[in-house]
Amino acid sequence: MLPYKDEDRGNTFHSDQPLVSVVIPAFNASTYIERTLRSAMRQTYAALEIVVVNDGSTDDTAKLVEQIATSDSRIRLLSTPNRGVAAARNTGIKASSGRFVAFLDADDLWHPTKIEKQVNALNRLSSHWAAVYTLHCMINEDDEIICPGSSDVARGYIYARHLNVKYIGNGSALLVRRDVALAIGGFDSSYAAAGLGGCEDLDFELKLAARYFIEVVPERLVGYRKHPGSMSSNHLRMGKSALEVVRRSLAENPQLPRYAIGSAIDATQKYAFWEFRRARRTYLSLVTIGRILRSDPCFVVRLMFEKGLRGIQHRLRLGMTTANREHQPRMKWSKFDDQIAPSRLECPKETPRLRRHLIRLAAVDAKLNSNLAAERTVPDEDEGAMIEGSRALETDPRSSQVIG
Repeated sequence: MLPYKDEDRGNTFHSDQPLVSVVIPAFNASTYIERTLRSAMRQTYAALEIVVVNDGSTDDTAKLVEQIATSDSRIRLLSTPNRGVAAARNTGIKASSGRFVAFLDADDLWHPTKIEKQVNALNRLSSHWAAVYTLHCMINEDDEIICPGSSDVARGYIYARHLNVKYIGNGSALLVRRDVALAIGGFDSSYAAAGLGGCEDLDFELKLAARYFIEVVPERLVGYRKHPGSMSSNHLRMGKSALEVVRRSLAENPQLPRYAIGSAIDATQKYAFWEFRRARRTYLSLVTIGRILRSDPCFVVRLMFEKGLRGIQHRLRLGMTTANREHQPRMKWSKFDDQIAPSRLECPKETPRLRRHLIRLAAVDAKLNSNLAAERTVPDEDEGAMIEGSRALETDPRSSQVIG
């Protein structure tokens, strides 16, 4: 059991701060739940409540949370039968009292400044801005940073682009207005019921992006953990889930032009292909690559070329003896902890083809946003500015990106 001290509770509560509800769905999370809770408790933003939803765990998850809660009155534990992460999050949203809700998976970590920076960013904007996300680092079982996540960011009305780029990289990155989360119906638990759980985060994000503006804090403030027991490690289910989420989203938004629909399907097929390949499902991989071949034959050519190079590299590595490999120095990783400074971002490299693609999708978003603005009875300054900003993307897609 990790020691908990008074300073873990954060700063003194200020009544003028809007309350943020941290919702942590937990299923058999005893390995990581202490570290996860600690990262929430140490937030520099003081006005927090922490709602842990024990989703039918059969290990010591509930016991550990109860023990930790004795040292911090902000923590509440709710226990339910096992119904999946979407239902657990919905339970947490309904039980929460905050103006904002932030989601934290039971094996992930937050930098201490995450909530403070997100609330400050959203408080400057009108109610049309429903959510704010941040970026992440990948961490291992020992909280070591093993690689950075994506540096791609966009803000404002980003529905068509998010279908393609998936800017919000994981469920622990998002802070959303509670009333908006309820208005869009929360998380869809039908995916888990159909055996397609895994991308409920993406479904929720797309429902947000189709109706509201989304802000970004362009810093790596989330430690997103990959380990054998995590949901994202079930590659077969993740691939199938992504395909179904995008299919439903496109069906619910028939106003999208053909180009945006085709590019979203193509991007999701490529993601699913890599997931099926990691799952060693040869038939599904071949079926998916056949579909990609019709829309992007260059992708298949590049794939075959890279596979050939990897084969050569593999044969060269066979020349190394086992003893030589064993004496290779182990790479030292930085810890994702309170002392690490949020890393600055480098601009993602864009090919001319990708740049043209983003320009077209930005124009689609500008058009969709104009249609939404016409439906609203009381447009405001933020809305008009965002329409003009989106139009500017037709010549420069970088103007939507906020990169430190």
